[in-house]
Amino acid sequence: MAQKNASELLVVGSVAYDSVKTPEGSRRDALGGSAMYFALSSSYFTSVSVVAVVGEDFQQRDVDVFKAHDVDVSGLVRAKGKTFRWSGVYSTEDVNQRETLDTQLNVFADFSPTLTKQQRRTPYVFLANIHPALQLDVLQQMEARPRLVALDTMNFWIEGQRDALTKIVKRVDVLFMDEGEVRQFAREPNLVRAARKIIAMGPRAVVVKRGEHGVMLVQNGSLFVQPAYPLDRVVDPTGAGDTFAGGFMGYLASTGDRSPLGFRRAIMLGSVMGSFTVEAFSMERLHTLKRNDIDTRFRAFSDISRGSPLRKDQSLPWRGSKN
Repeated sequence: MAQKNASELLVVGSVAYDSVKTPEGSRRDALGGSAMYFALSSSYFTSVSVVAVVGEDFQQRDVDVFKAHDVDVSGLVRAKGKTFRWSGVYSTEDVNQRETLDTQLNVFADFSPTLTKQQRRTPYVFLANIHPALQLDVLQQMEARPRLVALDTMNFWIEGQRDALTKIVKRVDVLFMDEGEVRQFAREPNLVRAARKIIAMGPRAVVVKRGEHGVMLVQNGSLFVQPAYPLDRVVDPTGAGDTFAGGFMGYLASTGDRSPLGFRRAIMLGSVMGSFTVEAFSMERLHTLKRNDIDTRFRAFSDISRGSPLRKDQSLPWRGSKN
């Protein structure tokens, strides 16, 4: 379903069927993939276009999930073969730990993203976790340099495609990595120094994903640490990172606010969106959110994570001083 007007945000990534087992239950062939989680999350805030590939077995009801959120699926290609599939099991002791049981790339193995004329003009671009050479190819297809390009990657590409990854990292504005990947890519054990070393390569910001410990945003001259939204029950962590990125990029594309404060608010919104995803399997929670759900949680998150800064005329209660 093509939109009449060009989308504000483009995502290039995977659409998949996931089979997941967690301490809270299991799902077989549930809707998943980086582009799917990202698109639904960001669609609450801006117009989104997806470039991905699915197989002949991809169900129309799952295409309709995109359409229900007014996501442009003109770039969702159906190829001969089966849809990308992944299966994994999460630890009963630590739900942040998982074991991959099976990965079947299927049609995703030959994925070669081709952008439409409208997509080549999209001002905000998210390059989800795919081969870095493909990420670079997407960027080279753009008619002009987008206002903001963000990229996600993983240790597999750091280990096997470092040169290709370095080439695309130098050309993006925001890099998403978990803390182990930041250290690995920068070859620096200290997380802050590692992130700053990556910024020296070209990106204006590094978003360090820290799981249940939240997120660290490192920019030139500034550091921001945001805790994760506290939940008393985590059902399925699959897709939380891509949902986070969707909220983050959705906010920036919607507001155009690329200031340090805008980035911080985007981090908070991304954390809120990720917190909804982990409350249920697959898209079950993300697909059914209402505006009030998001707004209420964002305000609550702002309250619980806000400190009490000192005014300029105040000081700490030093021992021996009179207050």
